Amino acid sequence: MKTPLALAISAAAFAFTSAALADDPKEGGVVNTIIQPEPPGLVLGMVQNAPTRTVSGNIYEGLLRYTTDLEPMPQLAESWEVSDDGRTYTFHLRDDVTWHDGEAFTAEDVVFSADVFHRELNPSARAVLQHVESIEATDDHTVVFTLKQPFGPFLLSFEAGTFTMVPEHLYAGTDFRDNEHNDHPIGTGPFKFANWERGTVIELVKNEEYYEEGLPYLDGVNWHVIPDGASRAVAFENETIDVLPSGTVENFDIPRLAEMDNVCMTEEGHEYFSPFAMLWMNNREGPTADKRFRQAVMYAMDREFAKNVLWNGLGNVPLSAFGSNARFQNDDLEPYDYNPDRARELLDEMGYDGEEITILPLPYGETWTRWAEAVQQNLREVGINVETQATDVGGWNQRLGDWDYDLAFTYLYQYGDPALGISRTYLSDNIAKGSPWNNVEGYENERVDELFNEAATAYPDEEREKLYREVQEILHEDVPVGWLMELGFPTLYRCDVKNLVTSGVGVNDGFKDAWLDR
Repeated sequence: MKTPLALAISAAAFAFTSAALADDPKEGGVVNTIIQPEPPGLVLGMVQNAPTRTVSGNIYEGLLRYTTDLEPMPQLAESWEVSDDGRTYTFHLRDDVTWHDGEAFTAEDVVFSADVFHRELNPSARAVLQHVESIEATDDHTVVFTLKQPFGPFLLSFEAGTFTMVPEHLYAGTDFRDNEHNDHPIGTGPFKFANWERGTVIELVKNEEYYEEGLPYLDGVNWHVIPDGASRAVAFENETIDVLPSGTVENFDIPRLAEMDNVCMTEEGHEYFSPFAMLWMNNREGPTADKRFRQAVMYAMDREFAKNVLWNGLGNVPLSAFGSNARFQNDDLEPYDYNPDRARELLDEMGYDGEEITILPLPYGETWTRWAEAVQQNLREVGINVETQATDVGGWNQRLGDWDYDLAFTYLYQYGDPALGISRTYLSDNIAKGSPWNNVEGYENERVDELFNEAATAYPDEEREKLYREVQEILHEDVPVGWLMELGFPTLYRCDVKNLVTSGVGVNDGFKDAWLDR
């Protein structure tokens, strides 16, 4: 039997599909939407957090897009070939693309973006680039990536947020993080940056010179910053806001909002990312450096309560490091079920003496705050002396980048393949200060490094699966991080906003195809 929320989703999906097929696109109009929290910056690749991806995926582009089945589609690359040995990827670029400042987009921009900009700044891209031997522009519109060895998920790497194309003529030879253009991002996408009134709104306007004929239909997109969750819900109710991207209202408001007239909802658009909530646990020092303490934390947390009460039953409680949407999950592992008695046994065994530890909530809204409070209560019930230290987004980024924490909430994207989105959290060569998105916990295990590196290039898939099963067994025992939730993130929108989700990254690039039936 379907729940009321599931019925609302089904009805919304039917209404969306039927209406989208019945009407022809119309030009014009501005969509008002929400970004929560306000992003720390808008230059993709330099900043990889979810709010930046959501806004800037409409400013910047990658070589490819992906369907909801994760099949590659052309974007800046109009076609590509893969050599028989799986080592050479040749991308043929469109010859009619310009940057928002009017300069031509060329193969040299691709080489600079991948081989210079992302190698320095982007841990997600670096995890892929370790398999790349060379990147060469053979002419103005052809780029050849030569791999050291075959790397199965390579074609999944070119989404805008992972391999963002940035303009070489504006960034080459500069201090990337201090570049003046960071405040006025220049991309190739369907929308151009117009204005950022901090704390209020980010305004994007139609790129009149966009290379895809007839697109975008919209005149612009306004991303409103409304810090209070209740106020965001009210803004949608009173029709000030047209689209609520995932995570922009509290989960307890979703069923009510989904039942309103002229409201549609979809859970599509997250297939590429597979958002996976985790609890960073500092493996370097203090009680959290002992794997028995980390195991105790897993047993102490009531994750089913979090799913059913805080997340409205959306999402899944993960078995271990590999989510159910990731390839090669080892489903023979023993789950860390809620077991306070076992948690207390482990704490006694390690001789935990009541040393205080701290939790950093993720500053993305009330649901995350409540979740931190629930985990704090769970840990106190088994005798862990824990306090919460709230921060804003900038402070959260800084604390994690400096490794200044004991426990901290986060969520990362798994990207459909362990070599892209999972291994980066556990590989020891991905430990580096300054980023909240790499191996932040400081986990080091030589065998895990070997298994992840070998599995990334093993052939065929049966060999990859054997290696990934072993690595999951080790991680399951060591518990480098706490595995919290495979997040379910619905998008709500007015039903007269048509064709909003057209790829596996949802609204992050969906406004290109969207139009208003008003």
